[in-house]
Amino acid sequence: MKRYQFRGLHPNIFIGMASDRYAGWIGQIYSEGRYSQGITRRTHKVGERSFVEEVLPVESLGEYFEHFPILEIDYTFYRPLLDKSGKPTPYFFTLKQYRQYLKKDDRLILKVPQLVFARRIRKAGRFVENEAYLNPDIFTNQFYKPAVEILGPSLGGFIFEQEYQPKKERVEVEEMAESLNAFLKAIPKDKRYHIELRTEVYLSEPVFKILEKHGVGLVYSHWTWLPPLSKQFSKTKGRFFNPAGDCILRLMTPLRMSYEDSYAKAFPFDKMVDGMMNPEMIEDTIQIIMEGIKRRKRMNLIINNRAGGNAPMIAEQIAKRLQEVKF
Repeated sequence: MKRYQFRGLHPNIFIGMASDRYAGWIGQIYSEGRYSQGITRRTHKVGERSFVEEVLPVESLGEYFEHFPILEIDYTFYRPLLDKSGKPTPYFFTLKQYRQYLKKDDRLILKVPQLVFARRIRKAGRFVENEAYLNPDIFTNQFYKPAVEILGPSLGGFIFEQEYQPKKERVEVEEMAESLNAFLKAIPKDKRYHIELRTEVYLSEPVFKILEKHGVGLVYSHWTWLPPLSKQFSKTKGRFFNPAGDCILRLMTPLRMSYEDSYAKAFPFDKMVDGMMNPEMIEDTIQIIMEGIKRRKRMNLIINNRAGGNAPMIAEQIAKRLQEVKF
């Protein structure tokens, strides 16, 4: 762990990052000077502020996987792999580039495009109803099929992330369950689906029954407006719905801290930020992982820099705690 090595911690524990290629990880995950000629800079606007991010070249993926067995791909959230006419989008080619650097046991977890799973999307500076919400054809033809074709056995999972819904915009829990049921019936059968619902009221039995019926995992997510992980686990009565035995936990942001604030505090993601990380997050994560291991589940943990400042350092804390507990 002194060299941030997280492969082989346990046969059923897989720790990875939410995205990669951060220059802030140079000296931890990436070698000093190795990519200096290939670093690009881009301006990322978050709220009213702009940040200049330094991004390593795709070839750094090979070094990433020397440290971690899994990686969550975030960019697929913003656009499908194929457009309406079936032509590849830029992300199609980026994913093909990533595939070149994957070894036999490396796995990618893809976020499904928001076009498929967000009820409202941002257009022209405001949120509007998404006409493509839960459209099975868009998911199947513009994302699922090309993803499977590109990655093959290196594709470890799909995350359907639904945005937080304020009270005035929510539907009844039963309606949510019915819409999920119809969507899951219409898309290809696959044991790699996992759903993250960011509205607490939807973490309820009618929805859980649909997930169980279709064999879709529930993502336990440490995120702004969700309750603590321990409460989420309690709501499911400690169940893991994925029949293949996979569970995904995501450590995204501190509780009650917005994306904008957590990004600004954590940037440039090269160190932990004092007082930023919720103290119970680590212990809740350990408890869920331990319970999963007892039941012979494969526990996939995804960590974001915004959860505390520097994702590899958070992984280090979790790995140290895992060494201390008895399974």
